[in-house]
Amino acid sequence: MTKKRKRQDDFQKVKLKVGKKKPRSENATLTNFKTKTIHLPEQLKEDVTLPTNNRKLNIKDLLSQMHHYNAGVKQSALLGLKDLLSQYPYIIDAHLSNILSEVTAVFTDKDANVRLAAVQLLQFLAPQIRAEQISPFFPLALTDGSSRLRESEGLQEQKENPHATSNSIFINWKEHANDQQHIQVYENGGSQPNVSSQFRLRCLVGGLGTVDEGLSSTENLKGFIEIIIPLLIECWIEAVPPQLAASVGSGVEREPLQVMQQVLNIISLLWKLCKQHDETHKLESWLRKNYLIDFKHHFMSNFPYALKEITKQKRKETNKSIKHCTILSNNVDHLLLNLTLSDIMVSLANASTLQKDSSWIERIRKFVTETLEDGCRLNSKQLNRLLGVSWRLMQMQSNREATESLIKAVYTLYQQRGLLLPVRTLLLKFFSKIYQREELRSYRIRYRSKVLSRWLAGLPLQLAHLGSRNPELSTQLIDIIHTAAARANKELLKSLQVTALRIYDPQEGTVVVLPAESQQLLVQLVYFLPSLPADLLSRLSRCCIMGRLSASLAAMLIGILHMRSSFSGWKSSVKEWNGSVQLNISNEDYFSFLFSTLAGFSKEELTWLQSLRGVPHVVQTQLSPVLLYLTDLDQFSHHWDVTETVCHSFLVVPVRSQSFDVLQSAISKHL
Repeated sequence: MTKKRKRQDDFQKVKLKVGKKKPRSENATLTNFKTKTIHLPEQLKEDVTLPTNNRKLNIKDLLSQMHHYNAGVKQSALLGLKDLLSQYPYIIDAHLSNILSEVTAVFTDKDANVRLAAVQLLQFLAPQIRAEQISPFFPLALTDGSSRLRESEGLQEQKENPHATSNSIFINWKEHANDQQHIQVYENGGSQPNVSSQFRLRCLVGGLGTVDEGLSSTENLKGFIEIIIPLLIECWIEAVPPQLAASVGSGVEREPLQVMQQVLNIISLLWKLCKQHDETHKLESWLRKNYLIDFKHHFMSNFPYALKEITKQKRKETNKSIKHCTILSNNVDHLLLNLTLSDIMVSLANASTLQKDSSWIERIRKFVTETLEDGCRLNSKQLNRLLGVSWRLMQMQSNREATESLIKAVYTLYQQRGLLLPVRTLLLKFFSKIYQREELRSYRIRYRSKVLSRWLAGLPLQLAHLGSRNPELSTQLIDIIHTAAARANKELLKSLQVTALRIYDPQEGTVVVLPAESQQLLVQLVYFLPSLPADLLSRLSRCCIMGRLSASLAAMLIGILHMRSSFSGWKSSVKEWNGSVQLNISNEDYFSFLFSTLAGFSKEELTWLQSLRGVPHVVQTQLSPVLLYLTDLDQFSHHWDVTETVCHSFLVVPVRSQSFDVLQSAISKHL
């Protein structure tokens, strides 16, 4: 065969036949093998010189793993270091410098789990390290953390706006603190802060409730405010720079929103401290004069603020009615941020400046009203801010329509079901404060809110439904009802009359299931009822007999009913100044109540007992034809005390013969 023919044979394609299996090539890889993983929970290497944890890693190994590129390895190293130091606390003193330097380096790690593990480790170390040991490392932590945060913010800004320069937005903290450059932070006010200050960061020692001695005087407080407020405004500008202000309407990202929230929290604390010193409202006018213009420019220009959510494609739309009410991830609560800002701003306004501030106050009023009417679930912290702003707005503006709209919005929130106890308590206190404010006004200028009257009228029914399920809330309801009844509120007394049979039910009524303090207020409420019909007196008699009320409360109830009878000089009807009418008890119903309480049984029960024969509890003595019902000692002692009070009520009847005839007739008829 020629060479040319051989070359052609080398490049000829092998033809495959149908039905025949393709032959395996010579360089084919066999894949029919099986593998198994090997898990090593502990390392065999042991270092006798340094103690190790359960994974046989010493402190040098764990500290070196914090430089690993993998976030899981760094988190595991932090957790392992915490475990090692808890087992061998003496290592802390020997390696404190290395531990703090490595832990502070991962403070600003991009992985949230690594940052959380670092914080948990420092929380574990803090109680075990003395102040003089850790104080030299504060500059290290601050320098490392601030430089990394500055780098992170700069990269984020360059990513969002590559043409913007960081020099126009960010301020060098060290140069500013050393007064090496003067920066005008008030764009409208034109003032410059004086950075030479007597205030320094110090460790919090002792109770947090005491006021620092440096801020105990008004002048020191003013000086501190003049220093800290410009720095806080700078932080706000860095979080929302002017270049990005145009896009704030679509929402602010999570990190800037956190900075804004902390800035407002600090200002809010300063405002509270000012109120403690401000007896003559001089500080309030000083704060308004110095900071209102800048606050309006920086804070209120894009109010209200919302979180800019990074949504994925084809994601379902969320309910727009709760857009302000959700508490978002990483402790960013933009609703609380807006409410804190509203609280700060309304504290700078008053009734005399209402016309000047009408533009931004109306925006706050609109936001508060919409938040209340949204139907969202608010926690106690949010609601406390919300009600504080609402109360301030009501105090500033005496316009009835505006006040009524705010009260109506709060009442919409109050009508929600399943509210938590702290939330329901705050709402009750808010309405009670509004009612007391209206009552303190003179009768001529008093304005009775329709929503407030509706709220008061619904309290007795709420009390009857609530019962003993929540004694604390029931006590608050009783206090408000008692106050309104003592002031002869016509709507409340009418509602109380309708629900009296349920409240004073001897089996499951509110009066027999609550503690003694609440029972006393409910017994006193009987005096204010417009009328006392026979069926209500029958239930009150059973409450005295059954022992669900103490003997002293039963005596109080009998005394109140005696005062409502004609034998104490009560007229047939008494008309109050507000138009409500109180009717006295008829003599027949009053004597029926006294005899039922004296006998210990109602008319129906006496009839049933007399039909029984051969029952050991019912006996008849040879001295008297009267049937006796055997009771235990406690019930007998209670009934004895009640009997003494009833007998005293019979004795004070002006016509003794009349009371004797009534009593004798009742004994002959029923016993």
